[in-house]
Amino acid sequence: MLGEQPLAGRCVLITGAARRLGAAMARALHGAGANIVIHHRASADAAFALMAELNARRSGSAHTVAADLLNVNALPELVASAVACCGRLDVLINNASTFYPTPVGEITLAQFDDLIGTNLRAPVFLAQAAAPALRASQGLIINMVDIHGQRPLKAHPVYSSAKAGLLMLTRALARDLGPAIRVNGIAPGPVMWPEQPMDAALQTEIIGKTALKRNGSAADVAQTALFLAAHAPYITGQVIAVDGGRSI
Repeated sequence: MLGEQPLAGRCVLITGAARRLGAAMARALHGAGANIVIHHRASADAAFALMAELNARRSGSAHTVAADLLNVNALPELVASAVACCGRLDVLINNASTFYPTPVGEITLAQFDDLIGTNLRAPVFLAQAAAPALRASQGLIINMVDIHGQRPLKAHPVYSSAKAGLLMLTRALARDLGPAIRVNGIAPGPVMWPEQPMDAALQTEIIGKTALKRNGSAADVAQTALFLAAHAPYITGQVIAVDGGRSI
């Protein structure tokens, strides 16, 4: 029978954890007993509020770290800070992402560097920096992928390419870091709409393309992350679509 605290004593570092899906995963894994390191860049207020919320439930169980993921030289220090908070590292969740259109003919180098940097380059170098600590704990990396890593989104060629790279990185790292470290991905579908205004008709169209004919929630993604972290010791190199069947 599964224990109520299957992640007790474990340490989880989540990038972009202050809000949205990152915060939902932080709450779910914390509820399973994990200590959480909340990475943020600009969302300091939200990060501190989430830390206070989690520490109110279990004292000393949540910490915040600030870092610009585009600064590759800062990533080893980010991992070191997480290990210093908990004395170990068991799970790295590469959740932080940027998302916006880059129509062909209008793509700038700054946009390319930003989208590739947050969605692909940072996960590469964070995984590399975290590998020694994760190897010591027989740990796990979870990469937040996207259906558009397989099916490109119109007017988003750079973002789609970055997520396609992250999908392959997930499989490649699983091969290279095994057997000590498991590496998996989660590909959310319509579980949380972009923060930018989105046409209601388009939302309805997207939901209509799912097999379940309804949108999901951040909790669906968080429970998948919990499953991979706590209950899936023989799963690696896989990307789980949490999309209501949209990908089929």
